[in-house]
Amino acid sequence: MKEYKVIMPKLGLRNRIQKYEDVLNQYAREGWVVKHIVPNSAMVILERDKNR
Repeated sequence: MKEYKVIMPKLGLRNRIQKYEDVLNQYAREGWVVKHIVPNSAMVILERDKNR
């Protein structure tokens, strides 16, 4: 079974790319995989196995 998480990271105005990368890497360490990035938005849908 899968579980999903929707995030909208707050990136600020400085170092946006680095902050975005850091947020995605933190979730990846927790086992999350990017399933979809919503165009023209900061919304990201993540997926992982529920019974890890």
